[in-house]
Order: sequence, then C-alpha cells, then structure tokens
Amino acid sequence: MKTELNKLFGDFVSIFFPRECGCCGCVLKRQEKFICVACDFHLPYTNFHEYSDNDTARQLWGKAPVEEACSFLLLQKDSRVEHLIYQIKYNRQPFLAEYFGYQYGLKLLKVQAYQGIDFIVPVPLHSSKFRKRGYNQSAYFGRGLSRAMEIPLREDILIRKKATISQTGKGRLDRYENVNDVFDCQPTVLMANVHILLVDDVLTTGATIVSAALTLLASFDCRISIVTLARA
Repeated sequence: MKTELNKLFGDFVSIFFPRECGCCGCVLKRQEKFICVACDFHLPYTNFHEYSDNDTARQLWGKAPVEEACSFLLLQKDSRVEHLIYQIKYNRQPFLAEYFGYQYGLKLLKVQAYQGIDFIVPVPLHSSKFRKRGYNQSAYFGRGLSRAMEIPLREDILIRKKATISQTGKGRLDRYENVNDVFDCQPTVLMANVHILLVDDVLTTGATIVSAALTLLASFDCRISIVTLARA
C-alpha cells in the first residue's frame, strides 16, 4: 500500500516538476533514472578501458608517464554528450557526473589494468571558481567511481593554487601555458609506489590533467592512471 502511494505521489509531483533526461532534455519515464533509454542506447561510449592503446592514452604519450588512461564518452559539438557536460558544469546537476562515474566504475572493475588502485584523486577547482559554482564536477565523477570500485576518494591531496582563465577557444600551446604551475600538493605522507587514479570531466588537449599528473609525480613516489568522463 505504501509503495503504491509513493508511486502516486511521485506521479503527481512529476506533473509539475517533470524529471528530464540529462542528455536530451526529454521527460523521463518512471523507470528511467537520469537519462532516457534512447540516449543510453545512442551515447558514444568508447570502450577505451578494454585496451591500453586507445586514443586517450595515445594523446597523453610523451606528456606524462601514466600507467593507463581512458575516457567513457566521446564529446562532439551539438551532441547529447555536449548537452550532458553543460548540465553538469553549468546547470547545477553534478549528480549526473556521479551517475556516469558509477556506471564507468562498474566497467573498470572488470579490467585487470585498473586493479590495485589505492585511491582516486579528482582534478581540483580553484577556490574562487568552487565558490562561484558550488561544487567540483570532477569530484562528483570521482565519487561515482569510488562507490562502484570501493576505492577511497581523496580530495585533500591535490590543490589548485592559481586561478586560470577559461581554456575555451585557446590553442594547444596556449592551453599548456595557461595551466603551467597551477597545481600543488598538500603536505601528507603516502605509501611508496602508491597507485593514484586521477580523474577529470573532459579531456581536450590534455593540458590540465597532464599538469596535475606531473605535480603528483613530482611530489610523491607514485604511479598515475587517468580516467575522464569524456574526451573531445
């Protein structure tokens, strides 16, 4: 009886506050959670986690010594994924990042290359941007991965010491110069040869995540693997 009442109440609320798909904006059906069945079917999932020689890994070769690297989705202009990233970053829906992080974490659990990771570190926002946005979307993505993989999320290690202007519209060289020396590590003691999974929302040129990885490698005796929600 209580379950039926809850369903009726949920249907009543949805009339005035309909839940929308995070990828296309259509009204979700009762059994759909964050994205609709059509978007789930049509989203450009990469399957990069299934092989080490993937496009994300290749993009980082020669820039930072990482163990493994992969991205969950392909990002193209005017696409479902672009709408999703916009909702996450600018429309106060970071739970979408956590949802996709959880889904990807379940897949990474089955891959030998992502076994033995000690903890997850999200690429941080500068405090000024964090105050303005109210959350770090990369941390939410990391939370989803953390829940699925049962690996601790550490937001207390890597910090962003400099505020940078937006990377949008910048060329490859300008992007690298824009994030040069912007990260630092909090003083902490980590075990030797610790394996860190560094995570971010979107990989474009790789400038930001490479800078973050190099900062961690310079500060600790560690190995780095990288996972992003999407790559351009």
